[in-house]
Order: sequence, then C-alpha cells, then structure tokens
Amino acid sequence: MDDVKIFFSLIDYILFAAMLLCSVLIGLYFGFCGKKQTPEEYLLGGKSMKVFPVGLSLIATHVSGLTLLGVPSDVYFYGANYVWICVTLVLICILTCYVYLPVLIKLKVPSVFEYLKLRFGKHSRMFASFLFMLQVFVYIPIVAFIPAIALAQASGIYVHYITPVIGLICVFYTTIGGFKAVVWTDALQFIGIVGSVAVVFCLGIISVGGFDIIWQRALEGQRLDIFDYTLDPTVRDGIWPILMGGTIHWLANVCFLPGSVQKYLSVSKLCNARKVAYMLCGGLIVLKAFSVITGIIVYAKYYYCDPISSGAVTRRDQILPYFVMDVAGNIPGLPGVFIAGIFSAALSTMSSSYNALAVTIYGDFISSYISTEVSQRWSKVILQVIVAICGTICIVLTLLMDYMGTLLAFANASIGAINGLLAGMFTLGIIFPRANTKGVIWGSAISFLCTLSVSVLNQWYKIQGTVETFEKPVSVKGCSVFVNATIPKLILKEDQPFVLYRLSIWYNPVISFTLVVIIGLIVSQITKKDEKLDDDLIAPISKMFIKPQEIELSAMS
Repeated sequence: MDDVKIFFSLIDYILFAAMLLCSVLIGLYFGFCGKKQTPEEYLLGGKSMKVFPVGLSLIATHVSGLTLLGVPSDVYFYGANYVWICVTLVLICILTCYVYLPVLIKLKVPSVFEYLKLRFGKHSRMFASFLFMLQVFVYIPIVAFIPAIALAQASGIYVHYITPVIGLICVFYTTIGGFKAVVWTDALQFIGIVGSVAVVFCLGIISVGGFDIIWQRALEGQRLDIFDYTLDPTVRDGIWPILMGGTIHWLANVCFLPGSVQKYLSVSKLCNARKVAYMLCGGLIVLKAFSVITGIIVYAKYYYCDPISSGAVTRRDQILPYFVMDVAGNIPGLPGVFIAGIFSAALSTMSSSYNALAVTIYGDFISSYISTEVSQRWSKVILQVIVAICGTICIVLTLLMDYMGTLLAFANASIGAINGLLAGMFTLGIIFPRANTKGVIWGSAISFLCTLSVSVLNQWYKIQGTVETFEKPVSVKGCSVFVNATIPKLILKEDQPFVLYRLSIWYNPVISFTLVVIIGLIVSQITKKDEKLDDDLIAPISKMFIKPQEIELSAMS
C-alpha cells in the first residue's frame, strides 16, 4: 500500500465552505430577519415546532463525529461488538415513550432539571445541573476535535488551527439565532451527515471489491466475533456490558439530557414528542449500524497493510479520513462532501449542547437571583453571553484532546459515568414513589465519588499500559514500505491492577446508576416520612403502587 498524500481540491473547499455559510446564514436570519423572539421562543421555539425538523435535529445532535469517525475506528481495531447498541436503542425508545416522557412533557420550563426540584428539592436540581455542565465541558471538546482531525488529514492544516474556527462559527449562529436556528441548522446538517455516510459506504464497497470479500476478510480478521457471552467483567466489549451499559448511557442521552427534553417540549403534545422519539431512535439505529459496517469495510480495505503500522497515519481516529482520501481523493467534491458531513455532525451536537447549557445555567443558577423586570428585558442577552462564554471554554479545552487516546473509548468512559448518575436520579423520582430527597442526595453523592475514583483510575492504568487492551490483530504483509512491526506487550495477571480498575468502560454507567438507585431506596426507606406525592411527577406505570390518600394536586399542570 502506497502512502496516501492526496489533499482537498478547490471544489472540495467550496462544498465545505458552503455548508458552513448556510449554518451562519440561518443563524443570521433567525437573529435579525425573523420576528423579535421572546425568551420562550429563543429557548423552545414558542413550543410550536413541527415534528419532522425537530426529529431530524435530534438525530443530528446525537450523531456526532464520535459516531461517524469514532465508531468505524473502534470497529477497525476492536471488532463490531458496538452493533449491540442498536438493540439497546429499541428498549430505550419504549422506555422513553411510555415511562418517562408522559411525566417530563408536563414541565412548564425548558430545563429538565426543574423536575428534580419539584420532586426532591433545589439541591438535587443543582447537583444534576452541575453534572450536566461537567459532561458538556468534557464532551464538546471531543466533538469539536474530531472533525478537526478529519480536515487536518484532508487539507494538511494543523489540527489546532481548525478547532477555534469550528467553535467560533457554532457559537456565532447559536448565540444569534437561538433555538429555531439550532433546529433548522441541525435539520440542514442532517442532510450532510447522511450524504457523508452514503459516500463512504458506497465507495468503500466498490474499492474493496464487493460484500463477499469484505465479509470473508472480516471473518478471518475476527472483526465479526460479536457473540462474546463471557461473564468476565474486564473484557472490553462483551455482549452483557454493552447491553447493560449502553442502555443506561443512551437512555440518559435520549431521555434526560436538557438538549433532548428541550426539543420534546418544543412540539408541545405528548403524541408529537413520541413521534420525535421514534424518529430519533430509528435514525440512530440506522446510522450506527452503517457506521459499524463502515468500520468493517475499512478493515477489509487495509486487510494486508495497517495504516497505523505503516506510518501512513499517526492517530487511530484518522483511519476513516485517510480511507476517504485514499478511495475518493481523485474524485473532485466527494472528500468535501464527507468532511462537510463530519462537520455537520459536530456543529449540530455543539449548538444543541450550548443552547441546552445556557438554559440550564440561566434557569438553575441565575433566574432566581434577578427580578422579573430584569429577566423579561435582559434574559435573551444573558443567554447569549452564557453561550459565548461556554463556547470559549470548550474551544480552549480542545487543546487537551491530544492526550486522551482513542476518543470513543474516552468519551464512553467519562460521559457514561455521568449519564448513569443522571439516569439513576430521574429513575428514582419517576419510577419509585417511595424515594425521597435524602435518598436521592445520598445515593447520587456516594455514586459520584465511587464512580469518579473508578473511572479516573481505570483511565490512568490504561495510559500506563498495565491493562489488557483486547485489540484484534492487524497485518503488514502487504505494505510496500518497510514496516518495523511492534510486538504487543504481554501483561501478566499479577502485574495488572485490582479488577475494579480493569472493568469494561461499559460498566461505568451501570455502576453509577445502580449505586444511585439502591442507596437512594435504602436511605429513603430509613428516613421515610408521610409526605403526599404530586400525581404528575410519577410514571403512569408506578401509580398503581400509590394509595389515593398519598396523592396531591399537581404543581405541573
């Protein structure tokens, strides 16, 4: 395999710039040309948004570069086990539509953490808001860094020159246009995402020589060994950790994150919110399945010569951009479509996160300290300033991404633990009528401390190279250049850390969720009081366990 040194053509740059320009123009339109926006319109689109654009927006928000670049890279090195996430999404869709959404859709304010205040008091709401802020400041730098890697591979521009431009463009149209700009740019960017997936998928099949060859090479290379039923908790991608951890991780993403709930609320009615959830989960299943297959195609393409071993690329997350420039670099415009799709995925995720973060900070930390007059007059300006400040912080944090290893694994490990906490807190409130304030506070606090220590030490030992990686074999026998192959380091069992710090990253959300729920229920049982419950704060399925005299009139209706 010859080293690929093909870069963007003029038409590639034009297509890429056109996508960015459209995003900016949409922000300008809703910011200056549309009617003057009230705070509710800036945050929720006036609760009059249509199902289709909101559904597309949510899909685009959750399909970041981690799906388009991170998943194929992960499949290339570790196999196609990630495909089990598609199974978890079916269960998540049912739980979201029929257990959690009937409660959350009744919220009167755009911050989902208002539910925790109504159910458990302000301290639980503020802790959940803190967790969400922490998640955004960990996740968004990764999301911004991924398309920068792709563009750097395609253009030769230094990656840290690209990330500030991405961040500034996103902050600009999110700040100026508000919620409607976010939804419509997301819907536009969804087209770019689908286009990029289709381009890579079709060209990959053609370049390898057909499905038969791809399937055969994937089988021989162990990439299709997805039925690993082992109960060993240290195995990286077994079926059980992915099914359990993936369900909790993506339940929080789909159902409890402010950006998701904000969009469910924007369509007003429960039936419409359910349609949005169906669109979201269906779209995620399709795009994630295609991303897994893309990873298999890339492996089949480089079956005889691994680009990392040959020195063609230096980062594992550059595998897919390298592949695109290899198979499509001589076709004007196609690499530009691919890179535009990767940027579309990143911008949609970033803009929705910034908008939701502004809602959370303003609603949970600022609004209660300012007068109604000031709020009505200056709320939009305050929200815009929050977006600008948070965007700047995330841009600066992208400088740390060079030290985080494989970005999909790092994101799943760190974000998964936080998502488990959030899912546990909301599950305690919505499903368990007996849970009380002390229970959720003690459960979430202990879970946070325990999961934080496990996650940090787990990542530390991986950086030190004392934990088994479970990588699949790669070949260099077909490389046209001399390759100094590295023999994998043998890690003896006695040299490895305690099993708790070698757990699969998929167990992080399982641990945090389980600790919140179990400790929360135990403490609630010990400290129980005869308190009446708000009927609208409990899932319909749980109301059969509540006595009529224990219910009071709703504060949400």
